[in-house]
Amino acid sequence: MKSATHLESIRRSLTLLMLIAIFVTCYFARDLILPVMLGFLIALTLSPVSRGLSRIGVPHWASGVGLIAITTTLIGLIILFGAGTVSTWMSDFDDLARELQFKLAGVFRQLESVRQAGEDVAKMAAAGGEAAQEVVVQQPTMLDSAFDMAGTLGATLAVALVLATFLLASGDMFYIKLVQSFETMSGKKRALTMVYDIERKVSHYLLTITVINASLGLCIGVALTLLGLPYGWLWGIVAFLLNYLPYLGAMAGVLMVGAISIITFDEFGYALLAPLVYLTFTTIEGNFVTPSLLGRQLKMNTVAVFLTVVLWAWLWGIPGALVAVPFLVVFKVVADNIDSLAIVSNFLSGADSSELRDLRRAPIAFEDHGAHKDD
Repeated sequence: MKSATHLESIRRSLTLLMLIAIFVTCYFARDLILPVMLGFLIALTLSPVSRGLSRIGVPHWASGVGLIAITTTLIGLIILFGAGTVSTWMSDFDDLARELQFKLAGVFRQLESVRQAGEDVAKMAAAGGEAAQEVVVQQPTMLDSAFDMAGTLGATLAVALVLATFLLASGDMFYIKLVQSFETMSGKKRALTMVYDIERKVSHYLLTITVINASLGLCIGVALTLLGLPYGWLWGIVAFLLNYLPYLGAMAGVLMVGAISIITFDEFGYALLAPLVYLTFTTIEGNFVTPSLLGRQLKMNTVAVFLTVVLWAWLWGIPGALVAVPFLVVFKVVADNIDSLAIVSNFLSGADSSELRDLRRAPIAFEDHGAHKDD
């Protein structure tokens, strides 16, 4: 009995160490793992379309190349239409920040007094010691940082698209190799069922979310254009992209639209209409449209989704936050098909209050332990 308990504690310790090792590897190997993961997600999303085209006689290599070409063209158009305006904003970031601070001078006045008091204390402390030589380090501009990030994301996206092309062109070869890796027939069936379930749910999720985000971006772009906000169509693209990031994307969009709206419009009350419209559309989408279209099949624990987004954003930044939910969907499907992960699968599932309500209403039965004792 004692040896079994000891072995169980060793197993749990090894599991914890393995999880820590996985996260450390993901943190330091981001440039390698991220494009591979993104390529598999793109291939999983487009594989049902490729398989449907193969049924009407289109070869896998032709459908794979065509689908990736269409995807690349759409991404290129988004970059082409938005890059010029975004680069202009980045180059004028300091001016925009000063203008926003001027518009919000009343709000920032108290914060400025606190900051000034801190600087005065620091100057008094520095005056009492030896004079230190001031070293000025040239910091990279916002535009330079944006170009560096764009170059990194472009390389990652290029590798992911090439990998997705090979995966789609190979057809069912990946599934065949996976099935051949198992010796028993039950293992082959379980692996094939799991892979097809992952493909179906991930593709359903990503395709549905893409259509929802495109519709949301169109509505927000039109609404902000009617309100008179400059580059309303660009804000539609921003809303489309940010909505892939659950919860945090909507908040970031509201803050950015609010900042630009305050800078653009002189009347503060009218300037609040643009972020209010953005918030209204994202609230309707998040609480009514997405749950009704995705259904209960992909309903997951909102706390788990939020923590997953925060975790992957900490590991990989914005790209990690964007792939967090698809990764969680994949992990949820794997947990659904493995008996030892049933508890994890149940935790990741959406809330079902019927069972808890039944337990609350059920009477509590107390056992008479004394009646079962031997005389």
